[in-house]
Amino acid sequence: MIKNGEFYVIQHMHQKGMNQTQISEELGRDRKTIGKWLREEGPKSYQRQTLKPSILAPYKDYIQSRMEEGCLNAAVLFDEIKTKGYPGQIRLLRSFMEPLRPTVLTKATERFETPPGKQAQVDWGHFKVEWNGEAKRLYAFVMVLGYSRSMYLEYTENERLDT
Repeated sequence: MIKNGEFYVIQHMHQKGMNQTQISEELGRDRKTIGKWLREEGPKSYQRQTLKPSILAPYKDYIQSRMEEGCLNAAVLFDEIKTKGYPGQIRLLRSFMEPLRPTVLTKATERFETPPGKQAQVDWGHFKVEWNGEAKRLYAFVMVLGYSRSMYLEYTENERLDT
């Protein structure tokens, strides 16, 4: 592709009597390119490429309305628009949905507060240890108080309720 200014230089050199080969050597261009531009009547104006509509375009209104209803799962929406005839991939749908998703302002976990003496959480753990030369299993009873977060730990040989 040559610039519009070069078009006029090529035309001027040709009018002065230079042939295609001489012009191509002078400008450092291919001889066929010079020949093509000598056959043109004028320089070509710049034309912006027209963008094709996205294959997702017919489904965008439906997707936005479903997102406003609360469906933010791309896999579910993909299945729904696939039944309506969408021929594309889920990646295109996810990239469209990403800026439309609401930002999460709450924390993932909230601290659970209880009054003193009201609640405790209990769990068991188990370990393999060597005791007097033989492998043995030990169990750990762990209780955490809800109010103070104080921890009680006791090792046992079994997990029975009476223990």
